[in-house]
This record gives sequence, structure tokens and C-alpha cells, in this order.
Amino acid sequence: MTDPASTALRTDHYELTMLSSALRDGTAQRDCVFEVFTRNLPDGRRYGVVGGVERLLDAVENFRFDQRTLEVLERDRVCDERTLDWLREYRFTGDVDGYPEGELYFPGSPVLTVRGTFAEAVLLETVILSILNHDSAVAAAATRMSSAANGRRIIEMGSRRTHEDSAVSCARVSYLAGFTATSNLEAGARYGIPTAGTSAHSFTLLHDSEREAFQAQVDALGAGTTLLVDTYDITEGIRTAVEVAGPELGAVRIDSGDVGVLARQAREQLDSLGATGTRIVVSGDLDEFAIASLRAEPVDVYGVGTSLVVGSGAPTAGMVYKLAEVDGRPVAKRSSHKESRGGSKAALRRHKPTGTALEEVVYRNGAGAEPPAAGPHDRFVQTPLIRGGRRVENLPGLEDNRQRLRHALVSLPWEGLKLSSGEPAIPTVFENH
Repeated sequence: MTDPASTALRTDHYELTMLSSALRDGTAQRDCVFEVFTRNLPDGRRYGVVGGVERLLDAVENFRFDQRTLEVLERDRVCDERTLDWLREYRFTGDVDGYPEGELYFPGSPVLTVRGTFAEAVLLETVILSILNHDSAVAAAATRMSSAANGRRIIEMGSRRTHEDSAVSCARVSYLAGFTATSNLEAGARYGIPTAGTSAHSFTLLHDSEREAFQAQVDALGAGTTLLVDTYDITEGIRTAVEVAGPELGAVRIDSGDVGVLARQAREQLDSLGATGTRIVVSGDLDEFAIASLRAEPVDVYGVGTSLVVGSGAPTAGMVYKLAEVDGRPVAKRSSHKESRGGSKAALRRHKPTGTALEEVVYRNGAGAEPPAAGPHDRFVQTPLIRGGRRVENLPGLEDNRQRLRHALVSLPWEGLKLSSGEPAIPTVFENH
């Protein structure tokens, strides 16, 4: 068995430049706290969804400067010999706390807190942000789509619209968000996600007639398969599909046109042919708004591709990785429109007697300070992820985090679940402790 590939080069050049300078002037070993947060949610969004935590932990574990990696850095003159010697023994030995995967976050929420020396922690900035920004953006889009589907099945099928590696990550977080299956076999093999898929228009075009294509598919997969009926004339396609498979036909798929109108017509035609149990699957450039508009139509399953893998208009979560504390002293950025809040923080999801919730971000006031007390209905949002450089054992898995997100959505006020613009579903307040 080969060792996992190093993730050490999935970083930016300036991380190593800063490291070299810090090693030279003696500041590299200062104890630091870095925090990941977003200043704002994307336009029209009222909550964010944390995705990619498991992948992030894998990346930190594999952040090692092996001989090949060091040779690249030396060849490209990225850093000096002293820095290369230091990197040869690099291991992250600090602590990481974070919002669990599937948790909701809001502007200012401390989604991740990294504690360690400056040298150890600064190197992780790029890989942490690249994973959290991508997976959280897709997770939020997928959650909105899943909510709009309102309990109907929804399949992820966006692999061909994104990078081959990100396709697997997209499939994973879409399942986290409530999708029921993916077309991506690698995601199914790696994460145990159910996979689904039958045929494309090319299979119909391969045959001399639509009937022959349907017959071949039914012969191979049985009458319970899904037949793609809109390669030619959809009305004739449905008629032929039922004639070939019988009234036990599993489903028909509509991939083009005004799918709402076509779904209504298909339902009427299927029922008239006795195929009352045949489901209707629709696909073709769907997003959360299109899915919501189809809620009153006789659609049983949605297939979503392009809009999902690009975050449905918000391809990044806008998270940043900022230094918040040095040797127990709060530090903060004051740049216009890019301010940060200094000091280590804890986050509580507080619930008032009226049932309303708020995100309370509390300053710990120095390293080692105790977090504030939580009430009987409050909970700390961050959980330990890494201690002393080692991943915490028995962290919740994908299925557990899938349920976490489902319960978190139930806790949101109804207004916060709407697709229309508005204030964050749960307000964030900052308190000194």
C-alpha cells in the first residue's frame, strides 16, 4: 500500500516566504491563533453550510514535505536551505477546533480555530481555505436545492461540468445536504454514496429506432428502469416506452424544454396508458429556483448538474484565514472593508425562551481562558477536531453529519429558509467574556 500523496504543495508561494522570514527573525515559534470566518454570506443567502471538514483533516494529516516535495522547492528556489531543513521535519502539532460538517454558520462565525506556532499554522492557510470555500459553497447550494425539492428525490449529476477531483467532492457534500444519489462512481466507492444512472441520448441515437433502444435497455435492466423519452417527440417517446416496458415502467426522464408543462402532460399520458406508478424524472439546467417553481408539478425526482457544482451563483463561501492572537495578545486587521476581530473566541448557539435563536460569539480574553457558561438550551458550536497534531478519534461520519444538517434546518425560522433575500436566518452578536 502506497502512502497518501503529500498535500504540502497545495499552498501559496508566500506562505513559505513568510515562514523563511519568521525563521530568520525568531518569530516563527510564537504561539498563534488563526481563525476561519466569512464576513458576509453570498447575496440572497441567509445561512451557510459547513462542508469539507473530513477532507480538511485528511489534508492536514498528509501535509508533509517528503523528498520529492523538497526537491521541487529547492529547484524553484522557493526558500533557502535553513527553511528546507525545517520543512523536512514539519508536522503540525497544534490544536484545531471547528464547526462540524453539516453545521450552519453565519457572518462572523468562527468556523475553524487553529492553534499552534506561527510557522506550523501559517502553512495550512491555503489548503484549509481551498477545501472549506469550495465544499461549503457547494453544500449551501445543495441544501437550498434539497429544501426546495421538499422531500422529493434529488440526484447529483454534475461530474462532467467541473474538475474531475472536485466532482467527487461535490458529490460528497451534495449527499451531506440531502441529495439521495450521485452519478459519480468514484464518490460512491470512496464514501458509500448511492449511485444512479441509466442512459443518455447517445444510446437512443445509437439504435435504428427509439423502440429498439428502449427494448435493449429494458432487456438489460428490467422494466423498472428509467427511459429517456425526449430524444425525438416526447409524446411518441412515452407511448413507445410504455408499450415496451409495460405499465410497470419505473420512470421516464425529461431533459429539455419547459419541464413543468411537459411533466404535467407526461403524467396525464402515463395515467391514461395505465402506467400510474411510473415516476417522472426531470433534469436539464435546474437550480433551486427552478426546483421550487416545479413544486406544484407532478415531478418525482430531480437531476441537478451544472448549477450545483458551481455553487449556484456563489462558487466560493468567501471564507478567510486570519491571525487573531499572538502569545495570548489579540491582534486584528484594520484595513477598510477587510477588518478582523482580534482575540480567541468561542461560539454558542443560544435559544431564547421565545424559541428564537442567535449566534453568540464570545471573546475568551486570552489564551487558556475558560469559555462562557452555556444555558440549558444552549450549545457550543465548535468541537475538537485535532489535539496535539492528531485527529480526534470517533468523529461523526457522513451519515451522522447528514442528520445534523437536517436537524439544523428544522431549527431555522421559516423566513430563514426562503430563497428570497434577507437578513441572516440567525443573527450573530459579539460579546466580551
